[in-house]
Amino acid sequence: MPEISIQEICSLIDAKVHVPGDGSRIVSRATAGDLLSFVMGCDSAETAWVTIQTHLNIAAVAVLKEIPLIIIAAGRAPAPDLAAKCAEENITLATSGASMFDTCVSLGRLGLSG
Repeated sequence: MPEISIQEICSLIDAKVHVPGDGSRIVSRATAGDLLSFVMGCDSAETAWVTIQTHLNIAAVAVLKEIPLIIIAAGRAPAPDLAAKCAEENITLATSGASMFDTCVSLGRLGLSG
């Protein structure tokens, strides 16, 4: 299973970082989903989460599951309260102009699986 830093992931998939979090943290998996209960049921250690949700509740799920990286896809922008909560919790929050599918393909090309 490959391990890559959050900072490297964001750079390699051309994601815009809104909240840097701990860019040195290692990610070895990825998950995609907009249904929060689905993401809460996933094994999330060292996971990058791709979603199109932009509201505060995704930060709560990331904290609960210890997800270090949230990538909001499809050119959507994070809500200000989401960015503030991610900063408070040291979660990296990034956006991608690519679709959710294409963002996941890019993560797959880096060797991350879900």
